[in-house]
Amino acid sequence: MKKYLYFSIILFFSIFTACQENESAHIQKISVEQLLEAINSDDVQLIDVRTEGEFNDGSIQRAQNICVTTNGFKEKVKNLDKEKPVYLYCKSGKRSANAAEILKEMGFKEIYDMTGGYDEWSEKQLKNKKS
Repeated sequence: MKKYLYFSIILFFSIFTACQENESAHIQKISVEQLLEAINSDDVQLIDVRTEGEFNDGSIQRAQNICVTTNGFKEKVKNLDKEKPVYLYCKSGKRSANAAEILKEMGFKEIYDMTGGYDEWSEKQLKNKKS
């Protein structure tokens, strides 16, 4: 009987610890207005996950281009600070959602994914104050 009790306790703590690790990473969807507020109020890690060509056609000021569809994506994002918030965007919101999941798996703590993407940003003609 002690053997089963001991095993149950170990199993409980293993599951509890695994759940806590998964909850440590957080992906939050934000609007273009929320992203504008964040980049105007703080120095943020802003990542444009579109292709280089898309980035060169127009981007949000101070964004760093790291294309999520290239083989070197994981290697390049390793240079980012996992403890600081990371803000992501793409053209419409699909690739940035994929990038957010990759960052979560890599141990980034706070991830913000802008919904609507650069298309919505451009449509609303938003501009950040800092350059």
